[in-house]
Amino acid sequence: MAKTGIVELLESGLKAETMRQQAMANNVANIQTPGYRRIDVQFEKLLAKALESGDEVDAEEIEPKLYQPKNTAVNTNGNDVNLEDEIGEMVKNSLRYKAFVRLMSKKFSQIDEAVNNR
Repeated sequence: MAKTGIVELLESGLKAETMRQQAMANNVANIQTPGYRRIDVQFEKLLAKALESGDEVDAEEIEPKLYQPKNTAVNTNGNDVNLEDEIGEMVKNSLRYKAFVRLMSKKFSQIDEAVNNR
């Protein structure tokens, strides 16, 4: 198991938010598909569990995964996608993505400053 640093954690976060955006776009694209069940990305619980262990975090333990929550109401055609909910989640996802990008940028600025001020 290789130790995972802050850059790798931020990279996993960016990957998760990108994957989640794609999942939500897929959900919206299938809003009229009979029997379609929405998909989401499992990441935050995996990250929290890995960080709570107190041990070194393995990047594979926090690899984002697609799953079907199956906890939303199903309409008459067996579809559970709600456009308003998906749009709300897209807004939240966009904010999380921007936060990860800013944190990554800050980390690389710190590294650049450390290297250039030797």
